[in-house]
Amino acid sequence: MIVEAQCARFQSIALEGGATLSPVEVAYETYGGLNADRSNAILIAHAFTGDAHAAGISHDTGKPGWWTT
Repeated sequence: MIVEAQCARFQSIALEGGATLSPVEVAYETYGGLNADRSNAILIAHAFTGDAHAAGISHDTGKPGWWTT
């Protein structure tokens, strides 16, 4: 499966400790689609690589994601 990273951009995000990060860009990939009641979504947060490319083959690099290997 060839996948392409997407980005969500936020002007700022307030943290629980009172600090604010701005601007914030979050990279993500999607695989498949949501079902009718939107109950089949899974969020994978992986701080070790800092890389949004989790599975499949990267559209940009042609390499497998860190979860694929």
